[in-house]
Amino acid sequence: DLPVKIVILNNGCLGMVRQWQQLFYDRVYAFSELNHGPDFVKLAEAYGAVGLRATKPEEVEPLLQKGLSIRKPVIMDFHVEKEECVYPMVLPGAPITEMLMAQEGAVDHRKGK
Repeated sequence: DLPVKIVILNNGCLGMVRQWQQLFYDRVYAFSELNHGPDFVKLAEAYGAVGLRATKPEEVEPLLQKGLSIRKPVIMDFHVEKEECVYPMVLPGAPITEMLMAQEGAVDHRKGK
């Protein structure tokens, strides 16, 4: 087995679709919620990989360390808030040199930031 690691930032939505709807379409959300998404832990196990899940911020670092230490394929499912956005992002029609680094007023949740 190749020790491939897959990290899922799971907000229960089609994340980038929802982010665009939030930022560019006045939070008009259409068909971006995944009310019954797959159980990624069970899916990993069904394919012979290891499945791990973190649902609280304090679980992230220990789970990541555990997942990286396993010498076989691992899927790590990190649950995040629906409103959490992913940056940087390239704006529609803009060159990569003008990417959006963060939303104005965004909070940095990393320790000490």
